[in-house]
Amino acid sequence: MLDRLGTVGIVGLLLLVGGIALVAYADPVVAAGIALVIAGTGLVVKGLATNLLRQFGFA
Repeated sequence: MLDRLGTVGIVGLLLLVGGIALVAYADPVVAAGIALVIAGTGLVVKGLATNLLRQFGFA
């Protein structure tokens, strides 16, 4: 999976995890909420991309 992300994707993933860790240091409940929002957004984007690819006949 990491080879498909590329360098920019890996840096973005590290920044995302680092940001959540920084918030978790201050307030773990808020960090859990942020993590859930990010996971939900990721699932929505994946669903939209899958449906778009299916419409064009790629998936």
